[in-house]
Amino acid sequence: MTAQHRVTELKTLSCSASWRNYYFVKITTDDGLVGWSEFDEGFGSPGVGAVIEQLASRVVGQSVMQHERIREDLHCVTRPGSGGVVGQALGAIENALLDAKAKTLGVPCYDLLGGKIRDRLRVYWSHCVTWRAGRVPHYQPEIHDAAGVRDLAREVREKGFTGLKTNIWRYEQDGKIARWATGFGTPFAPELNIDRKVLKGLREHLEILRDAAGPDMDIMLDLNFNAKTEGYLRILREIADLDMFWVEIDTLNPQALAYLRSQSRHPIASCETLIGVQQFLPFLREQAVDVAIVDTPWNGVWQSMKIAAAAEAHEVNVACHNFYGHLCTMMNAHFCAAVPNLRIMEVDIDRIAWDHELFTHVPVYEDGHLVLPDRPGWGTEPNEDAIKEYPPIAVHGLMGRSRPQS
Repeated sequence: MTAQHRVTELKTLSCSASWRNYYFVKITTDDGLVGWSEFDEGFGSPGVGAVIEQLASRVVGQSVMQHERIREDLHCVTRPGSGGVVGQALGAIENALLDAKAKTLGVPCYDLLGGKIRDRLRVYWSHCVTWRAGRVPHYQPEIHDAAGVRDLAREVREKGFTGLKTNIWRYEQDGKIARWATGFGTPFAPELNIDRKVLKGLREHLEILRDAAGPDMDIMLDLNFNAKTEGYLRILREIADLDMFWVEIDTLNPQALAYLRSQSRHPIASCETLIGVQQFLPFLREQAVDVAIVDTPWNGVWQSMKIAAAAEAHEVNVACHNFYGHLCTMMNAHFCAAVPNLRIMEVDIDRIAWDHELFTHVPVYEDGHLVLPDRPGWGTEPNEDAIKEYPPIAVHGLMGRSRPQS
């Protein structure tokens, strides 16, 4: 009997990533091929895996060659609750189907997207300072003060990267570094007010990075969800004279963001928590963004290409949201290689100690660029034996918080 490239099994797997878990979808076909994708439950999205498991029976028996049909079928049965964790579950399934389809054809996933436009992708070092200072002891060397910040900024430059992104940090009287992420409960201050101390500290932080990284480093600032319109405006005025590549502001109000963009001397990037073309359109129509950030694990890479096309019609370039495991990096890389209107690609260079064990291939970086592989599918897979060696954290909280300390 000739194989029909039909799904015989769809399941989820997970493992510990030190302060969070990595999550994967595994699709097996009747011709013995396996398609993989990576998704996330720690970035405010508990329960994505449960949705995937509920939908698995509708995927089994269908051909991976018809990923668009499968996705639309799943959308039909989840329409009343579309978006959120449901939308992310559909994206995870779509991405695994794309991997399986590409492997069936013996081609890289970017060939399914129209072919690659670029072989090398300019990347920026994301969560610069944030991981080493805010996730102690998971990333080494740890950062506790301004000296550590300077050392890291020089390291970014010396390793050949030309861009970095940081978050809101300030410095206490004893010289210790302190994070300001009230939108995520650190500290818990739901009013999200921005005071003089935060403004002074943030400016000092950016000036330290600029001084140590040098004049040619592109610096990005992530402010997402950590203020309201008035507070964002105060920050933009405080840093108006600094040299910034972009300021990242996530808000669910496109009119408010359009106003902020009109007041900003720096380009505005946003939209990384949106799902589907329909959610992006108000921000594009309001001319609220200079760069539209797309989370391809959440949306599915095929759907993300549609979002990028909508952005292109509004004269807006795109970037990817990418702070997960190496499989997500490669999924994003195929999107970035194929999409015409690319601005830059996000990557986390700081990794946990056993990241390289969990995947068959890790990304290759040269001179601040990710080198795109030509292996079939996404170009890397989870290592199932290694995953078993690092069982998932049972109760890890969200955003890496509220996990019982050992």
